[in-house]
Amino acid sequence: MKEKVLQWSIFILLSLIWGSSFVLMKSGMQVFSAYEVASLRMLSAGIALLPFAVNSFKQIPSAKIPWIITTGLVGSFFPAYLFCIAETKIDSSLAGILNALTPIFTIVIGMMFYNLKIGTIKTLGLVVGFTGLVLLFITRGNISFNYLSYASLIILATIFYGINVNLVGFHLTGQSSITIASLAFVSFIIPSSVILFFAGFFQHSIHQPHYAVSIAASVSLGMFGTALASVLYYMLIKRAGGFFASMVTYGIPFVAVGWGLYSGETITWKQVGCLCLILAGVYMTSLKIKKVVS
Repeated sequence: MKEKVLQWSIFILLSLIWGSSFVLMKSGMQVFSAYEVASLRMLSAGIALLPFAVNSFKQIPSAKIPWIITTGLVGSFFPAYLFCIAETKIDSSLAGILNALTPIFTIVIGMMFYNLKIGTIKTLGLVVGFTGLVLLFITRGNISFNYLSYASLIILATIFYGINVNLVGFHLTGQSSITIASLAFVSFIIPSSVILFFAGFFQHSIHQPHYAVSIAASVSLGMFGTALASVLYYMLIKRAGGFFASMVTYGIPFVAVGWGLYSGETITWKQVGCLCLILAGVYMTSLKIKKVVS
């Protein structure tokens, strides 16, 4: 019972953190480019986890290091840039909807490469949850196909997320969450700094409007939306399974509605109904995936 409470607590906290990331990205891009915001995010995450990296490096087997770097790349580094670039042309609602493709790609990749099998109830739960997300999107009247090329960047990011869930779940099960996160993000400090330099970050004036807000938003993305959230996410994968962890994407719309209420938006009964569908989908898919013996 305590384990279930812990799993759902992490689930809710991750939904809050990642559900707010879209707002933070938009705030960061008031002043900085997509490349600068994503780089600041990765750099801040690396610096935040730097104190843990030395000890983690001593504990991790050398054979696991390539897997850790790979999970960092596909689970955080590449998606950070893809999402920021995409949000220069598409709205946050569409980004949140497309982000919900993560569980689908988690299943497909798991079935293709890791002999995973899911039951009828979990499959139905996935369909119910995603249907709720689509209906929520439709009721808000934000349907647009004008930016398909940019939307495809988020789809690519969700494919990376699906790969990451399987990599962590099957190759790094014996490693602590802080070890995985600290080694991965510390390795991105130099690349992120180089990208910042060539993107012109150091040419900005600290006196320009919204500079402080954009810096704070970008750094918060790194420290909380990436560093802290990644540790929690890896913890959830190992405790509840990769598929349940990937279902965090279904919690994001709840946070989006909260931001809407805070901003004075009207929430209709149709949107509440869609959120109930999402919650039902999450509940139905909360069981662990079984591995097929080959």
